Amino acid sequence: MRAASGGGRRQGDRDGVVEIYTDGACKGNPGPGGWGAVLRYGRHEKTICGGEPGDTTNNRMELLAAIMALEALTRPSVVRIHTDSQYLRSGINEWLARWKRNGWKTGEKKPVKNVDLWQRLDAAASVHNVEWLWVRGHAGDPGNELADQLANRGLIEARRQPS
Repeated sequence: MRAASGGGRRQGDRDGVVEIYTDGACKGNPGPGGWGAVLRYGRHEKTICGGEPGDTTNNRMELLAAIMALEALTRPSVVRIHTDSQYLRSGINEWLARWKRNGWKTGEKKPVKNVDLWQRLDAAASVHNVEWLWVRGHAGDPGNELADQLANRGLIEARRQPS
C-alpha cells in the first residue's frame, strides 16, 4: 500500500485492523456502473476503482467493490468493511449461510441474484476475519465519501469504454 498523505494515527494503527470502505454506483440501474474501495492500515492507504461499461446494477457494483478490496489484500487479515449497502451487509451477515445450505436458492426456492459475485465474495472473505459494518451513505463519513468518489470515477471510466 502506498503511504497516505497527512499524519496522525488511524484506528488500524492501534488494533492491527485493515479498515476498508466500499461503494458502488450505477447510471440507469441497469446501466454502466462503477465501484470503489479505500483500504487503510495504519498510516498506509490504497484506493482502487473500476467499472463495467455494459448493463450492470448498483448491487453488483457494491458486491464487486467488496470483492476487489478483499482480493487486493496480500495476506490473511483482520478486516472491518464499512459499506452503505444494506444489500451487501444483510446478504453477508444474514442470508449467505442459508443460501449456501439451500444450494444457492432463496427461501422462495428461486435462484439467488448475483450468485456469481456472492460466491466470489464468500471465497474472498473466507481468507480473512471480516467484520461488516453499515454506514449511512452521503452523511459525511470521510472513508465512505472517498469510496463514493472512487465508484463514480470507475463509472466515468466505464462509460468511456465500448460496452
